[in-house]
Amino acid sequence: MDLLVYLFIIVSVMLAFFLVLPTINVLASLFRREKLNVPGKLRNHDFGCVITAYKNVDIAKGLVRSLLMQAHQNHHIYLVADACDVSDWDLTNEKLTLLRPTEPLNLKVKSIIHAVENFVRHHDYIAVFDADNLAHPDFLGEINRYANAGHLAIQGQRTAKNLDTIMACADALGEFYKNYIDREAPYRNGSSAVISGSGMAVETALYKAYLTSPEIEQGKHQWKKMLQEDKILQNFLLRQDIKISYARKAICYDEKVTSASAVETQRSRWLFSYFQNIPNSLGILRRGLVNFSWNQWLFGLVTIAPPMFIMLFAATGLALIGLFIHVWVSLLLAVAIVLFVLTIFWTLHLSRAPKAVWAAVGAMPAFILRQLRGLLKMGNPNKNFKHTEHSRSVTIEEVLK
Repeated sequence: MDLLVYLFIIVSVMLAFFLVLPTINVLASLFRREKLNVPGKLRNHDFGCVITAYKNVDIAKGLVRSLLMQAHQNHHIYLVADACDVSDWDLTNEKLTLLRPTEPLNLKVKSIIHAVENFVRHHDYIAVFDADNLAHPDFLGEINRYANAGHLAIQGQRTAKNLDTIMACADALGEFYKNYIDREAPYRNGSSAVISGSGMAVETALYKAYLTSPEIEQGKHQWKKMLQEDKILQNFLLRQDIKISYARKAICYDEKVTSASAVETQRSRWLFSYFQNIPNSLGILRRGLVNFSWNQWLFGLVTIAPPMFIMLFAATGLALIGLFIHVWVSLLLAVAIVLFVLTIFWTLHLSRAPKAVWAAVGAMPAFILRQLRGLLKMGNPNKNFKHTEHSRSVTIEEVLK
């Protein structure tokens, strides 16, 4: 019995730590200001912009147009239309190369490799986008500022391009929180931002090395069981202690899920990838301790923290059990839960989240329920993981209004 009590206390204290960590990170970040080095001679970096489209190439038209409208014009766009019907594609431009693989690739990273293999010239940086994204007119200009400051890996700010359903608003709420907790705060505090999967740019030689890494080679044959390519990329960078910067003004608009079933499908895939990545996060955490690297250590802590709803459910359950075992532990967990929830609202305030996102707070129980159902579908990725369909064809002009 004593052993079980000690185990209960250890698990509870660890859970309370991860619940309070976001509050500590946000508080510390408020006292840190970003300072970008400005070189004597600014470079007009050349960007290879890779767009991966799967089964729906038309959704990418808005993104292509937004990239053609960039204030920073030293770039070329590569649109990979994997398993897409391109017969009605009518967008042509000297800055655009439309690639149609002869055989279906069925994997995002394979589409990226296909694009890189077909570059029309050498590019200084490779920027990656999903087909449903839109790029703010200053996106590449902001990324170029960070590149001039010597940053090799730069994550832009992904934000919602659609707030047309309550589920989309709830999804956006989560992203506002994650943008601050996983990206803004760690970066300000001297560590790395977590990579989003799109809206980021990496120095070309470094990105090509990642594309030929053992994890990518193995993943090509794992199909839907492959660890998400964004996690492989951030692990690849952090093992070398390369800092991933966060360019909060480099805005990439992203389509949010619009239905409960889409939430379930998407979160099931993300949760599977989180549990897959735990050994890698532990490895980066260990490297941080061995190398005395704050960048690796804090990043390891941030990425190993359990998903929000899992922490809240687990902490609530342990707090109730603690009433019969150890009241002080229950009190500790209760305080940690309150701080965690308040920090969610705090980050929404700091991020200046729109009213529609605040209004979605009441929908969070239904959103969490779908995540719980998604958790139960992780057992058979090849059967249950489906491609998230995107249908919101809007222009950058409409979003900016």
